[in-house]
Amino acid sequence: MRFDTLAVHAGAFARGERNLEIRSADLPPQAKQTLELIASRGPFPYDRDGVVFGNRERALPDRQRGYYHEYTVKTPGVRSRGARRIVCGGDPGSTRDCYYSDDHYQTFKRIR
Repeated sequence: MRFDTLAVHAGAFARGERNLEIRSADLPPQAKQTLELIASRGPFPYDRDGVVFGNRERALPDRQRGYYHEYTVKTPGVRSRGARRIVCGGDPGSTRDCYYSDDHYQTFKRIR
């Protein structure tokens, strides 16, 4: 499965586009590890993990402020946080409404 064929461009969810998903089994290993950390509520490796994701670009479905939280997905060979993230909505620890971005929020894939 190619990730780029599932890419969700900013605003696609807001426009109601569908079939822009990725199975959790098809995520990179580091993203699977991040989902496990989210479900167990940490501990997280980065201070910014769990902060509110503002969705200012309206790339994800519109929800009240504070609904979405962002988490870093480690990138092998990168010393900084890199560009990969998982954004989850709902209660902390919930992985029912999560999205994966491998390009720092330019595109999203809903995780199912």
